Amino acid sequence: MQLDKGYKGFSFSKEGPLDMRMDPTSDLTAKEVVNSWPESELATIFRELGEEPRWKRAAKAIVDARRKKKIETTTQLSEVIASALKTPLKGKWHPATLIFQALRICVNRELDTIAEGVSKAIHMLSQGGKIGVISFHSLEDRIVKNIFKDASARPKKGDKAAPLPFLKLLTKKPIAPTLQEIRLNPRSRSAKLRFAEKI
Repeated sequence: MQLDKGYKGFSFSKEGPLDMRMDPTSDLTAKEVVNSWPESELATIFRELGEEPRWKRAAKAIVDARRKKKIETTTQLSEVIASALKTPLKGKWHPATLIFQALRICVNRELDTIAEGVSKAIHMLSQGGKIGVISFHSLEDRIVKNIFKDASARPKKGDKAAPLPFLKLLTKKPIAPTLQEIRLNPRSRSAKLRFAEKI
């Protein structure tokens, strides 16, 4: 629900401050990233966290714009990106979609948090307990997939030093929403669900 609140700064379609913090007590804001990080670092997060193919152009546009005037709001940033990238990807997403996604993931350290949270949850499970994880981004799903894979891997023959598996995969492939579920909840379209059981 936080994503719908303009004052949080997550939405490129609603006027708000460039904040993007899930935790308002944390230090780093999107405003700081956008206005003070070097062009090379902006390009890196747009490429790696947003998977935006036009990451170089987006980073350059932001740096050029902030030289003239500090970027303070979501709509200011959205306009800079839309002007630089012009057309949406695949004809449906707003040009700023992946840039805003990258900034949100960066500000909230989302990928680190997922890895830490899933690992701790597995540790707390009792034998026979099950864990289900829903991810909404390919990078998130990759982290969950690798954690589950490593925890369920059987040691190679003759490798006595390798740890024994302590998870059993219950889903070989992630469960995706049905068309009916997507119609009822459009945000579920990118969701992937994986299950495992502690052994």
